[in-house]
Amino acid sequence: MTMTYTQTQTDSSNSAATDTAHVLIAQSRSDISLCYEAMKVLRPHLEHDAFVQRVQLQQAEGYVLAYIAQNGVVMSATGFRISNFLAWGKILYIDDLITTESARGKGFGGRLLKWVIERAKENRCDAVHLDTGHHRHDAHRLYLNHGFRIGSHHMGLDL
Repeated sequence: MTMTYTQTQTDSSNSAATDTAHVLIAQSRSDISLCYEAMKVLRPHLEHDAFVQRVQLQQAEGYVLAYIAQNGVVMSATGFRISNFLAWGKILYIDDLITTESARGKGFGGRLLKWVIERAKENRCDAVHLDTGHHRHDAHRLYLNHGFRIGSHHMGLDL
């Protein structure tokens, strides 16, 4: 599936910290590695090499890893893919979205979420979907403030 996206984009933000921040796409192994410390907050079970390998495998399947960095440090990162579903049509599914503890409340997560929503619109998606842990109350506020609604419970079976 062909996906279009803009490498960098500026938009207005209510936080000075994000005014000059650009959203970047992790394309190289070093870009992916740069995102590891931020993503480790969300995915603590992954060691560095396993993280890089999984991202590269998922990229081959259409996964996009995007991030905002300041002074060479990733403040917020997201991973998403575009897929077609019988239930929802063409959607952009957010696999991962995290802002580092020190960068929370500064607008990075909201900026990245807005950027992802714009990618969905550019790709003529019908919706944006994600799953979120029941205990991630700050994330829930962010999603609800951006118009998301709670539509289901996600269930899984470990094999």
